[in-house]
Amino acid sequence: MEARLVAELPKEQGWQYEPKWDGFRCLAFKNKQKVELRAKSGKPLTRYFPEVVAALKTAKAERFVLDGELIIEQGETLSFDALQMRLHPAQSRIDKLSRETPALLMCFDMLLGASGDVLVDKPLHVRRAALEAFFATDTPLLRLSPFSRKRSDAQRWLSNTGRGALDGIVAKQIDQHYFPGERAMLKIKCLRTADCVVGGFRYETDSKLVGSMLLGLYNADGKLDHVGFTSAFRMKRAKP
Repeated sequence: MEARLVAELPKEQGWQYEPKWDGFRCLAFKNKQKVELRAKSGKPLTRYFPEVVAALKTAKAERFVLDGELIIEQGETLSFDALQMRLHPAQSRIDKLSRETPALLMCFDMLLGASGDVLVDKPLHVRRAALEAFFATDTPLLRLSPFSRKRSDAQRWLSNTGRGALDGIVAKQIDQHYFPGERAMLKIKCLRTADCVVGGFRYETDSKLVGSMLLGLYNADGKLDHVGFTSAFRMKRAKP
């Protein structure tokens, strides 16, 4: 289940708020001693995070499906770059990084309970209770993501995004079922804007179509500093 971006936190009753972690979205499957990690795209992640796989194997429950976020902590922040470094073809490199910068699985939903019950058609508050019961016993490298049903708490979390581990806030309806592949949650971020100068452009790979615009800001000396680029254009907009 995915989220759609909205401008502000919902004001109605019946919502649950959770931090949005800056990591790789991940579904974790366990069937006895077989464990699989998959990205929301379906791409397998198992070989890239052997330490998380080992932690899931030590969990007391023999069967479950968890929904969460793979993260790597660096002090009080999270490192997305350290996660990307794991996507390496050499297993020796992956094993080395798994020891030096171990990843965690921050869990916020449960789709198959430890008792074998399918939970996708259950409301969120039931799934959350099952998840908390699963975390009644400690499992290394697994974390239970916090939540609140108070808008004031979500607003406080939101004000701290961008300065640490949080990438925004996710809002879910308490009585809502889990809808795979649908944008049935809300995502709220603190956005900062700036008026930039378009200083150039980049071609698409092996093409004469415009791929992205290069952006700049004038510094105190009146010179233009490169500060980033736009996202890729759709085909219709990229054509001259």
